[in-house]
Amino acid sequence: MQPDINQKIEELEKKIDATYQSVEKIRKYMMWTAIVTIVVIVLPLIGLMFVIPSFISNYMDAFSNLGL
Repeated sequence: MQPDINQKIEELEKKIDATYQSVEKIRKYMMWTAIVTIVVIVLPLIGLMFVIPSFISNYMDAFSNLGL
């Protein structure tokens, strides 16, 4: 009975190690997905906060020069 239990424990350890490796891959994938999301969405929004006021100022100056 004892060797059977040891064999099952070893099999479980292998499965646990495989699960851990899989979870680590998923964690890294999710981390890089978050980083790419921040770069693609958040940084342009922050940039627009500075560009839009400048664009509106130039746009309004162009209209004021027309004498409207």
